[in-house]
Amino acid sequence: MKKAGYIAIVGRPNVGKSTLLNAMLGEKIAIVSSKPQTTRNRILGILTRGEAQFVFVDTPGLHKPQNSLGDYMVAAANASIKEADGLVLMVDAAREPTGTEQNVIRYLKQSGIPAVLAMNKIDLCTPEQVAACIQKYAALHDFAAFVPLSAKNGKQVSDVLDECEKLLPEGEWFFPEDMITDQPERQMAAEIIREKLLRTLDKEVPHGVAVVIEEFTEQKDLIRIRAEIFCEKATHKGIIVGKNGAELKRVGSYARADLEQLFGTKVFLDLWVKVKENWRDSRAAVGNFGYREEK
Repeated sequence: MKKAGYIAIVGRPNVGKSTLLNAMLGEKIAIVSSKPQTTRNRILGILTRGEAQFVFVDTPGLHKPQNSLGDYMVAAANASIKEADGLVLMVDAAREPTGTEQNVIRYLKQSGIPAVLAMNKIDLCTPEQVAACIQKYAALHDFAAFVPLSAKNGKQVSDVLDECEKLLPEGEWFFPEDMITDQPERQMAAEIIREKLLRTLDKEVPHGVAVVIEEFTEQKDLIRIRAEIFCEKATHKGIIVGKNGAELKRVGSYARADLEQLFGTKVFLDLWVKVKENWRDSRAAVGNFGYREEK
């Protein structure tokens, strides 16, 4: 009998949700950085294994929004939770439960949605800390399973998959067997460029960056991509471009390497930087840059 279902991966920012998704799929479909709130959109990762099809939903980190972009991100995460057949609550095994986790647990109790507690970063913890984490969360909720893991190192990621399979309802698959994501190629290209900006820029600058693909043309043995990078201040533009354009060239070089690996062909990447002051505070600008709530 076939099984299929949506499994939402939720938790606080920077807890490792996108790293876990990529590890479970064996493919990189979600960008990753050490900076919090890297994921902005709801991202589907599809894995078909045996008779089971997992549709994982990687969500933006649950946090208190400070602007219109934050409002969108929290709304996207909450919508994914409500649509899920099962849930993976991902936590840092070394940290105490916070109000964020308790709010998710409150919803689990109200809805009856089964959930797995994934306790990440055990490579940075003692066994005593992991045991204490299990004890604390077991007192808060009757989780279907408790899985300690290191998403970064791939340790016990397969255990998360095995436990998630138990949450899937019987039913036909939602997607073709060889499909791994529903993201359009333009969106994936924009996200890869933004990941390189997150990794190369310091402090607040990368959080105020949006990437829009203005041209995506497929030719024989070549894809031409023209992308516009929007930032919030003229001073930020100078930082992104760098002296004699060196910083932008570095971002472009890193992004092009990943894009060529993703698409399996040569990529010509043309990057431009523009200023859109305080765009994160404007609901219209947030929507224009592709961050729109799904109806």
